[in-house]
Amino acid sequence: MTARPEDLLRELAPQVLGALARRYGHFDLCEDAVQEALLAAAVQWPGEGVPGNPRGWLITVASRRLTDALRAESARRQRETAAALEPSAPPLAPDPADDPGTDRDDTLTLLFLCCHPELSAPSQVALTLRAVGGLTTAQIARAFLVPEATMAQRISRAKQRIKATGSSFTLPAPGERATRLGAVLHVMYLIFNEGYTASSGPDLHRAELTTEAIRLVRSVRKLLPGDGEVAGLLALMLLTDARRPARTRPDGALVPLAEQDRSRWEKPFITEGIKLVTDALSSAPLGPYQVQAAIAAVHAEAASAADTDWAQVVALYEVLGRLAPGPMVTLNHAVAVAMARGPKAGLDLLAGLDDGGQLDGHHRLDAVRAHLLELDGQHEAARASYLLAARRTTSLPEQRYLQDRAGRLSQP
Repeated sequence: MTARPEDLLRELAPQVLGALARRYGHFDLCEDAVQEALLAAAVQWPGEGVPGNPRGWLITVASRRLTDALRAESARRQRETAAALEPSAPPLAPDPADDPGTDRDDTLTLLFLCCHPELSAPSQVALTLRAVGGLTTAQIARAFLVPEATMAQRISRAKQRIKATGSSFTLPAPGERATRLGAVLHVMYLIFNEGYTASSGPDLHRAELTTEAIRLVRSVRKLLPGDGEVAGLLALMLLTDARRPARTRPDGALVPLAEQDRSRWEKPFITEGIKLVTDALSSAPLGPYQVQAAIAAVHAEAASAADTDWAQVVALYEVLGRLAPGPMVTLNHAVAVAMARGPKAGLDLLAGLDDGGQLDGHHRLDAVRAHLLELDGQHEAARASYLLAARRTTSLPEQRYLQDRAGRLSQP
């Protein structure tokens, strides 16, 4: 084994959870047992070494924890109801599917379960990172800047909600899979976005989230190699994350796309991302993630901001607006139109977002308006919009950047 123990544990987490869930069917208790096994491995393996059969080791430890939990649950019910003693849980019987050499992967089944439509998006994200990503509750809480107790409650409620729905550890019916896969991809998209531009706190990036999101999408792509939207999402993440080394200065200050040193972009990510989206566009039905990846590819292929093919970006946003209309699409479309046809044309598009819709009070709308007003020479109005955007964001790097832009416009 050449993988680091922590990487190996993340890879094995869904496999071990799948083995237990198939055997017992108690997803909530199985997930707790697997977490305990992962914690035991994290403590023991660095000192004792990774066992020769790490998957089997984790299954054995987790099954013991689960058996104890099921017996405790049986005893609790007996005390509360004075009913007859329920049969204690049998040991984990040998199962061909649990053979460490078996090439069975339950990642997709787990993702469908963690992204159950009865759960809120924050609960889907948290449960996915824990059950499929193998992250501890403490790691997830740190990534989202919330107390560990708050995250633990969120995960616990999510598991109880899944239990209440009576969902079994099986893939959704064929007629539901496209919709449910869309929810899975959206959750991974949310995880990536939170890591790429943190919604709050002192840091612009949370690399542990972008890295995990890319890893999760790669695992889904292995299972669904012909799905164009899975390929499109992976391409989008790679092409976007390629810019990360150039997005901040040494002091953590934000560097906008137009000012980034493109020589610092991750070339292997760009090469892989462009190939993925090119292949997907030529072989699969068109979808929103593919179009977004194509837009990112146009930026990646431009030697400088001035060389960007803005006309092509505008055309792609028009396609995206038909496939997946929404205020954020309109917002980004307005920027592209402004760069291709002038700031006044972009400002005209923004006017349609000032109607109390989803972006009302959102700092990104104010920030984009400020940028376009600045390009149009309306410096006082731009300064006011920059300051308003700075007051509305909870990201400290974004706040500092917006205040700096406003300060430059106030100088004679």
